[in-house]
Amino acid sequence: MDSLPTRLNLALPDWVAPHVAAWPEAPGDEARMRLVLGLARENIERDAGGPFAAAVFAEGRVVAVGVNRVLPEQNSLLHAEVLAVMLAEKHFASHNLGAADLPRLELVSSCEPCAMCLGAILWSGLKRVVSGALRADAEQAGFDEGPVFPASHRYLEARGIELVRGVLREEAREAFDLYRKRGGRPY
Repeated sequence: MDSLPTRLNLALPDWVAPHVAAWPEAPGDEARMRLVLGLARENIERDAGGPFAAAVFAEGRVVAVGVNRVLPEQNSLLHAEVLAVMLAEKHFASHNLGAADLPRLELVSSCEPCAMCLGAILWSGLKRVVSGALRADAEQAGFDEGPVFPASHRYLEARGIELVRGVLREEAREAFDLYRKRGGRPY
């Protein structure tokens, strides 16, 4: 080994901020999901990553977003949900997004979170997660979502995390079709 890596430099694509700026407020689950699905589509259309996007909201306003960057950055951890959580924690300068001095935060994701993302959600302190496409939709498109079971969801719910699934599911599934049509490969 020539040199030991000691630094990561991560950034979202330049087009993300203008996309989000077009949505100053997103009242309700469907409006928030439409913002996130727009990010997922644009991520595919710009060949910037996989068909997944997520955002952390506080009272209908975006505080952080993530788009899937696994393939462009060659990093298996760079799922949209993980990036959105990391950026929200940076925004609030806190590792606990459920802290009493923070507004009520929620994560909206274009697809049900995979095993890794469920762990990140648990440790982040988020108390509400809204998802579009279901795990089965991602797996049908060829993505490996890892060991997520009904007991996984019950575990999170028992710890006070509300899980809302299938919001605009059909629209969310379209991202997988677009990704496949553009030659994207599941990973």
